[in-house]
Amino acid sequence: MKTAIITGAARGIGLATTDILCAEGWHVVMVDRDAEALALQAAERSNITTAAYDVSNPKQVEAIIADAMANCGRIDALVNNAGVADFGPIEDTTFARWRRVMDTNLDGVFLCTQAAIPALKASRGAVVNIASISGLRASTLRVAYGTSKAAVIHLTQQQAAELGEFGIRVNSVAPGPVRTKLAMAVHTEDIIDAYHDAIPLNRYGTEAEIGQVIAFLCSEQASFVTGQNISVDGGFESTGIGLPSLRVDS
Repeated sequence: MKTAIITGAARGIGLATTDILCAEGWHVVMVDRDAEALALQAAERSNITTAAYDVSNPKQVEAIIADAMANCGRIDALVNNAGVADFGPIEDTTFARWRRVMDTNLDGVFLCTQAAIPALKASRGAVVNIASISGLRASTLRVAYGTSKAAVIHLTQQQAAELGEFGIRVNSVAPGPVRTKLAMAVHTEDIIDAYHDAIPLNRYGTEAEIGQVIAFLCSEQASFVTGQNISVDGGFESTGIGLPSLRVDS
């Protein structure tokens, strides 16, 4: 049975992807540093194991891979989904806030992929890094978040270039606005309306729609796809830069 590790799996896109891959016959190692939320979701699912670890901690990342190999014997896909969001003006973004975002969003992707390489060589497996539309088109209030996701997109290309000779495919997915609990908590009604106006499909995406693309990239159906970034954004990337509703008066 194929095994996938999904980080940030206790909620949102990670949880949706877990359900999709399990439905397709995969075993999923659900990773999340929120042990309580992870346990609650795991109790409702089968064909999964859990790993309550923090992807920004190198020692804990080593434990993720060691536990997966001990319990499953193989790793066929790694989905680097764990991430944190921090939105605010550049002048109010302290270095501590900057580092908090980079520790998980960028360092976590580097650490998890590096640690999984021996297992992925053996399986000729796949890595999917979760970036963001914010890594492709600049906007206000996203200096740390957007920069971290832009770096993930380039890191994906670096990984694909170096690991391809071992049969390891590495791609990234850049979600656009998605109707997650996090997004709905921080998006005001005028921001929601502005996104709808700016997105050719005139709506937010769903977690499952992102998960379907991730699952495709993990599968043999994407056997000749590597080094790519796929925007799953309803066409948002094509429509311009920034949103007036996110700008502040100067």
